[in-house]
Amino acid sequence: MVLSESKTPLLDLIHSPEDLRRLDPGQLRQVADELRQETIDAVAVTGGHLGAGLGVVELTVALHYLFDTPRDRLVWDVGHQAYPHKILTGRRARIRTLRQGGGLSGFTKRVESDFDPFGAAHSSTSISAGLGMAVARDLAGKSHNVVAVIGDGAMSAGMAYEAMNNAGAMNSRLIVVLNDNDMSIAPPVGAMSAYLARLLSGRTYRHLREFGKHIAHKFPKFIEERAMRVEEYARGFMTGGTLFEELGFYYVGPIDGHNIDHLLPVLRNVRDAEEGPILVHVVTQKGKGYAPAESSADKYHGVVKFDVATGKQAKAKSNAPSYTKVFAESLIKEANKDDKIVAITGAMPSGTGLDLFGKAHPDRTFDVGIAEQHAVTFAAGLATEGYKPFAVIYSTFLQRAYDQVVHDVAIQQLPVRFAMDRAGLVGADGPTHAGSFDIAYLGCLPGFVLMAAADEADLVNMVATQVVIDDRPSALRYPRGDGIGVEMPEEGKPLEIGRGRIVREGTKIALMSYGTRLGDCLKAAEELAAYGLSTTVADARFAKPLDVDLVLRLAREHEVLITVEEGAIGGFGTYVMQTLAENGVLDRGLKLRAMVLPDIFIDQDSPAAMYAKAGLDAKGIVAKVFEALGRDVRAERARLA
Repeated sequence: MVLSESKTPLLDLIHSPEDLRRLDPGQLRQVADELRQETIDAVAVTGGHLGAGLGVVELTVALHYLFDTPRDRLVWDVGHQAYPHKILTGRRARIRTLRQGGGLSGFTKRVESDFDPFGAAHSSTSISAGLGMAVARDLAGKSHNVVAVIGDGAMSAGMAYEAMNNAGAMNSRLIVVLNDNDMSIAPPVGAMSAYLARLLSGRTYRHLREFGKHIAHKFPKFIEERAMRVEEYARGFMTGGTLFEELGFYYVGPIDGHNIDHLLPVLRNVRDAEEGPILVHVVTQKGKGYAPAESSADKYHGVVKFDVATGKQAKAKSNAPSYTKVFAESLIKEANKDDKIVAITGAMPSGTGLDLFGKAHPDRTFDVGIAEQHAVTFAAGLATEGYKPFAVIYSTFLQRAYDQVVHDVAIQQLPVRFAMDRAGLVGADGPTHAGSFDIAYLGCLPGFVLMAAADEADLVNMVATQVVIDDRPSALRYPRGDGIGVEMPEEGKPLEIGRGRIVREGTKIALMSYGTRLGDCLKAAEELAAYGLSTTVADARFAKPLDVDLVLRLAREHEVLITVEEGAIGGFGTYVMQTLAENGVLDRGLKLRAMVLPDIFIDQDSPAAMYAKAGLDAKGIVAKVFEALGRDVRAERARLA
């Protein structure tokens, strides 16, 4: 059945891709226009990733129209372009809950929908996952399609090429759509390119090609190989794509990703192809169809709430600078004094503040693309030659380069300085971007210095501290978001390695914080004082080397000692417990507790709500103190009220 071609909003009639597939192809342009506007309107309310989604609206419509999703598997790389996909797959009614507590994830998520066969948020996983699905299909004797959509930025990661090399060698039937939205690969596209793509992806050409292979196979080996080379190079000369052909993929493209009339016949041809793997090269424009995004330098990659009419984004109300900006400005000041300082990032210059560093020191700033493994070993190489490399990588992304951290940095004791933005819980991006594990996964490595800033002033001093650590690797962690508004030093002063500080003196309870939970510890201490519980608050500053003297003093002089950190089990609290056990302090009746992130992945919400759920806010700290004392905090609060 074909639905009406009236100007009645078609998107209102689409509750799943099955509804979309009932439409006439001529109606898809209207669907795409409505889908683009719905995406803009939704993200204006919630904030999130906008530009990437706007760039794939037509591609999303075409894929769901031609492929039998969810039976056919559609895997989106990273997932920040998947908002239009969510709208078409039964989640439109909830689209304005994106990235909110209890709402839709900002990325694809398996538990959220059958139309999300693979969860994503980190880059360059789609081809590997898609190949696994394709092989599983073949082993099960099934025949559905598997499509992986990957952007040209994600193609800068080695994992994508590892997967393509494997797929080409296996010759498994897999479709990869390369979404080239940066014009970094594609030559100009137009009618001739669309014609060639349609011709070369069509059954007639592919059958002639297979027939030619069969004939060539009758000739001596050297003639067969030469004939196949001639055909490959001829196609490569007309269309490009020789690299992908060498990896074993049949290349089709480039085609205009915003022209549905060009997309449909090519995608239909590759859908119906019996051989594989095939790569379809689609050229799109990030931010397409929304003028403020099209004219923005970052194409509105990530936005906060904004006014649709003007594109003006809401400004943060905080007067304190962001930790990211404080780090960048501190590193710039240090680099002004030391020409050996260099900075490395993995495709996140604005997210890490290195866009600012790059303006000040362009020759000493290196964006290596989405290649964290390379970034770490590249930094190690710089360190061997006497430079002072700062590898500025989100905590969650540094996980991708753990072997390089171990083998290329730690074992060789090279003074690479790791600056880990987004430490702890990060809010709207949810568990995929939370910096939960770095304290544990770096702390177990011999020779590392681990630091965590309690506030933005501490961060300035810790950057200066990293500059002078020239005999071993070091790692500095700090959170996403704004500081707390403390007075800032004019310039950073190196801290004494392995020394914490007392920020509030007490006698009965000791709270030892590692990182920005210090503020909540101080709030908790105020409340505990109201209950007559005199409380000491200490800022550890260093997890490694640990301030053993401070730990032992707190243990000796207090009835309760509680460690607080924004990390998983196995981190700072574990080091404190080990130290106390080795020194026999635990045998003396000390009531010791370690407050860490719970053993779950916490879904997106505001950072404050996430820390409350984790029990790591002031209220949770007070409750933990009463638990250690064997008292009921609710009864105590009722009594005080």
